Amino acid sequence: MRFTPASIALAVLLTTVSSVGLTQRPDTQIEPRSIEWQKAGEAARKAGNLTGATDALESALAVDPRNRAAYIELAEVARAQGLQGKAIRLYKEALLLDPTDVTAIAGQGEAMVAKGAIAKAKENLAQAQSLCKGSCPEVAQLNAAIQKGPPAVAMTSKEAVPGTKANSTDNP
Repeated sequence: MRFTPASIALAVLLTTVSSVGLTQRPDTQIEPRSIEWQKAGEAARKAGNLTGATDALESALAVDPRNRAAYIELAEVARAQGLQGKAIRLYKEALLLDPTDVTAIAGQGEAMVAKGAIAKAKENLAQAQSLCKGSCPEVAQLNAAIQKGPPAVAMTSKEAVPGTKANSTDNP
């Protein structure tokens, strides 16, 4: 009689713990709604609707933050918008989920080249080459981006004339 409350509590605890394990998804299985949002975002990016693509891809990540392909696609959108730093961070998020993803490594390297970080991009190239033993288009594209170098930055009229001040308050 004195063990009855303890045995009932133990039975309830074991039932609860075992039922929690039945409802969880494996790490490799992505929520189907997240994949749908990801495909909608990819279609929007290809159509040129970068704002719609960002919204759809962020929805995909809200549904399932383990969707590595959504991080990569969102990084592509950021690169198309000229936000190389954001793209590098998003590729890093994808690499946290799978450190051997050659697409994410190469994409991050291309964003680094666009920012002018050639040395870091070469590290990414070496890592991608070690992972991809055959001929990978991602590795070739990153290598070509490194050879080309960072894009030229256009000078503004203020930078063209040395010695001028932006706010000329000296003259009365």
